[in-house]
Amino acid sequence: MAAGGCARFDESVDSPFRPAPSVQPLEILPPPPEAPESDTPDEPTPPPTADSSCPDPDPAVIAGCLDIATSIAMLPGSESALVAERRTGRIVQVYRDGREPESVITIPVDGSADGGLLDLALSPTYAEDGLIYAYISTSSDNRVVRIARGDTPKPVLVGLPRGSRNNAGAIAFVGRNELLVLTGDAGSPAAAADPSSQAGKLLLLSDLSISEQSKPTRVVMPGIGRAGGLCPGIDGTMWVTDTTGGIDRLHRVGSDGVVGVPVWTWPDAPGVAGCAAGESDVVVALDAGRALAILSIDPQTGVVGTAPGLIAQNQYGRFSGIAAASPSEVWVTTVNRDEPNPTPAPTDDRVAIIVPAPAGSGRD
Repeated sequence: MAAGGCARFDESVDSPFRPAPSVQPLEILPPPPEAPESDTPDEPTPPPTADSSCPDPDPAVIAGCLDIATSIAMLPGSESALVAERRTGRIVQVYRDGREPESVITIPVDGSADGGLLDLALSPTYAEDGLIYAYISTSSDNRVVRIARGDTPKPVLVGLPRGSRNNAGAIAFVGRNELLVLTGDAGSPAAAADPSSQAGKLLLLSDLSISEQSKPTRVVMPGIGRAGGLCPGIDGTMWVTDTTGGIDRLHRVGSDGVVGVPVWTWPDAPGVAGCAAGESDVVVALDAGRALAILSIDPQTGVVGTAPGLIAQNQYGRFSGIAAASPSEVWVTTVNRDEPNPTPAPTDDRVAIIVPAPAGSGRD
């Protein structure tokens, strides 16, 4: 892909592998009034015990009986995390010690056509302001909202195209006041190539004020089909996953905002989703591939030198969200209750802690 625009990426933002400062536990937020029930058919396979404890025999599983756990955001201290349920719009806090998850807030969303509550990102100053940002779908658009303690979600970026498919999106901060927004093509490949459309793009948003009006964004990278995930690297770069033209891709966006050709592609399209980046590895969650792919990255050139290794293959089913708790540990979520052809285990959907070996270590 040709080089994209420039974005003043702030390298002061912590990598997800860098230990975060300890802060007070998250204050549980009261849920807003529930949204009216949707008349869409996207309501199969409800969680078996959504409001009760859900023990799992696997010691790596710290939470279960969630509903399509699309995204996860590690909280400071790495002892708990926030998890997004796509269809319900619920954000839950899960804990390393396996205690029962706690509901934080439920956001009214439209979970039809692969939309809903799709991604979470903590404010770069979360320790001071406690703000959570979310990428969501409504019945008329996809948008980014901001969630403050004890308040209802407020719109930050509205009017992103919504379609019959490819509504998934991702968000990640690259500075205190700059947010990258990855949008799907909403079912229109032509829109992904159209510079006037915000569909199918990696966008840079510099205005984080609350507004119900559309805002200008800078296109960092066009040509996105189905959005995967965003994950910051330790050197100010950003890693991007997507599926376009039936091929899964991993891109590197430099700290100067320049995008080159994809650093890795998967012609068999195992379904790239969320990702987490370390000093020399990028871990990518695979949906259809039912595994985590680990790619060894040359820290000097940003090039992938060898084929990815796979871990946790067929152990937990379809992965989606991933967050790094330390250089040697990731927390992952599953979406086994999602369409099409859901095949959930009794305790799905789940959050598990996985300790991956470094890329190139000879694992299967």
